[in-house]
Formats: sequence, structure tokens, C-alpha cells
Amino acid sequence: MFHFNRLAAATLAVALLAAPPAALAQRAPVPLPAAASPESVGFSSERLKRLDAAMAQAVTDGRVAGMTTLLARHGKVVAFNTYGQASLADQRPMEKDAIFRIYSMTKPVTGVALMILFEEGRWRLDDPVSKYVPELADLKVMTGTDAEGQPILEPVTRDPTMRELMSHTAGFGYGLSEEHAVDRMFREKRVLSSASLQEMVEKTATIPLMFQPGTDWSYSVAVDIQGHIVEKLTGQTLGDFMAERIFRPLKMTDTGFQVRTGQADRLAAVYVGAPNGGRLFEAKELAGAPAQDFTVAPRMESGGGGLVSTASDYARFAQMIANGGELDGVRILAPATVELMGTDMIPEEALVSSNGSVGMRFNDAVGFGLDFAVIKDPRKAGGLEGKGTLSWGGAAGTWFWVDPTNDIVFVGMIQRFGGTGGPDLGTTTRTLVYQALVDPAK
Repeated sequence: MFHFNRLAAATLAVALLAAPPAALAQRAPVPLPAAASPESVGFSSERLKRLDAAMAQAVTDGRVAGMTTLLARHGKVVAFNTYGQASLADQRPMEKDAIFRIYSMTKPVTGVALMILFEEGRWRLDDPVSKYVPELADLKVMTGTDAEGQPILEPVTRDPTMRELMSHTAGFGYGLSEEHAVDRMFREKRVLSSASLQEMVEKTATIPLMFQPGTDWSYSVAVDIQGHIVEKLTGQTLGDFMAERIFRPLKMTDTGFQVRTGQADRLAAVYVGAPNGGRLFEAKELAGAPAQDFTVAPRMESGGGGLVSTASDYARFAQMIANGGELDGVRILAPATVELMGTDMIPEEALVSSNGSVGMRFNDAVGFGLDFAVIKDPRKAGGLEGKGTLSWGGAAGTWFWVDPTNDIVFVGMIQRFGGTGGPDLGTTTRTLVYQALVDPAK
């Protein structure tokens, strides 16, 4: 439900022989204090074996090359496991400090960066986006095509707002698929391959919206626009601002827009599955272009999908959210701001039954806040998690959730485009985590 399957559609790859995976013993220090035992924070050690077995089986079956999972409750690590290999070609085992391309798990981080500026009074939720990005004033909306196949355009009834930008209801396209003409325009103009965030905005301004602002939901380039606004408001690069205000305060030493010098051997290889469900192929190209080299500085620091991180680092970010904006005495956001980010922002008239990019369903049980998906009624949604659970995932299969009701954080890291050749790991892990939470009152 929370994974992205479109990005790898055009991936060209090199075949690699699959190696027999195995879970590795814990070796690296945990990022948060370790729980005395699973039972001390309400979990059953015996039932947690189901989670461990399922993740190991996904690797044994060749669905993924390797994996890292981290489960924490009350800020203490309950389970931190690695499985399989970081590189099949090198026979390199997956380590706890492995670095992953987290793609769209960058989005909540960018949202936090923007909300830091919100708390400083630099912008308001219902301000028009054009107040900060004048290039995006007076946009057009595509309503169809004429007899010659040309777009039929109409003016926007009003400029999209910051609230809509952060909840994907502004109307922008993305280019992750070719199903909608606006998305095809994003691909043709290579918006996501721009040389800078300024160029990205300029290209976006030439493409019509998919719908009138606030009337629908569609996963979009909106978070890259948010990154541009951070740069405009601060005079810093997005990466510098994130490092100064988020990564260094939270001790996220391995998170950034490129792998640190001398650490390239820790970057896990990224794969795509064969069409027939056979062995994995290392992804060398994406959408007809070479896959991004995360060992060098990017041309554009993508707030929508450009970060690399580790399970340990991202768990620190997630725990900060779970704690209401604070970790280890360092406050990033106020509790009310975190609550605001976890409040469903989709208007009732804009609810959608499905979306081609992420397979997400929004209704009175599942919504979307400010750069996070949010579970409003978990039992009605068919899940075991707590009310208000926040989550998102990344194109190469990474996923996480923050459950403020049960004070649970979970981070899962794999590197495979286009799904995992079987049941969604994000959904599977949620069930297996909560069936093991036998004493939630602890």
C-alpha cells in the first residue's frame, strides 16, 4: 500500500546470480537505547519470531537481496536485524550501518524542514504558493484534449495553497508514469532531471495542472517545490539547511544528498526483478537515463526523493516525530506542529478511490496530512496499528511508520524497484509487529 511501483518500469539491468541469504547477528550499536527485553515494552519474544522468519524468507525466496529492519517502542530498540546481502555481485553481507537510497522517504524530512520555517512565522498554511514561487502564479488546468490531440486548458480558479502543496491536492503532476498527459509532459521535459531546483520550478510552470487546486489528490512534484521554497526563504541550499536544523541536531550522521567521502562501500546495491519473477538484476538505468550516482553531489537536491540514509539514522528521525518533535533533549518542532502534520488535509470532495502512483486509497479511515499518510481509523482501515499512525515509503522499497498511540517506530530498508515479487512488506510487517504487541499498556 505504501510502496511505489512505477519508477522502475523502464529500468535496464545487468543479471546477477542470486546468493543464499541468511540473517546476520547483531553487530553494530543500536541508534537508540536497547530495551531490556521485548517483554519489558509489551512485546512477545516468541511472537516476534514470526516477523523475523517472514523477513528472512523474503530474502531466501530471492525477492530481495538483503534487508534491514528496526523496531522500537518507547524510544527503545526492540529488534534490529539484518538479512542477506548488500551486494550480490560482491557477496557483501548486509550490515546494520548499510546506506540506502530512501527516495520518497525524503518527503517527510522536507516537510519537517518547511515546518521549522512555519514555526518561525515565515509562511502560513493557506498562503498561495505563488507568494513564494512567483513562477507558479496564474497556472492553467488541463481538462482534456481536442480533436487534434492538443490539450484543452482553462485558467485556475485560484492559485494552489501551501496546505495543498504539502498534501498533494494542488494539482501538479510528477512524471512517474505515462497514464496522464500531464505526467507525460513532466517526463518529456525531464523535470526531475533538472540542473537545479530553480530550473525544476521553471519547467513545472510551463506544464498545466491535472485538476483545479483542492479538488482531487495526486502524488506529485510538490515536495521538490517545497524544497525550493526552503531555499528561497533561508538563502541556504536544501541540503545545508537540513544538515544544520535536522541531521546534525538529531545525530543523523549518514543522511544527506550524497554518500559521505570514503563510505561508498556501505551503499547497498539497488535491484529490479526479472519480468517472470526470476532472479534479481542490478538497476543501472531508470526511465531511460543512468541511475543516479549517490557517491557524488547531485545536480539538484531533490526534496521529493534525493536522500540516502541508514535504518539507524531514519529511526532517530522517526522517533523525533513519535516524541512530538524532540529527541535526546533536542527539539526540532513543537508537539502541536507534529500534530498538524498528522492531521488529514484532504477535503471530503477530493477523496479518491485509488491513485496510479502509489495504490493509495483515501477515505474516512485513511487520509493524508502534511507530507505524511495518516491512519485515522485503523480498525476500519483493516489494520492493527494505532490511531494517528504516520507513514510513507520510497521507490526502492524502503518504508517506515510512526505510531504515536502505541509509541512504536518501525523502519524497513530494502533496495528493489517495482515491488518485491510478493506480498507488500510494509503491510506484512505491520501485521507481524502488532500481533506481537501483547501488552500494549506497558
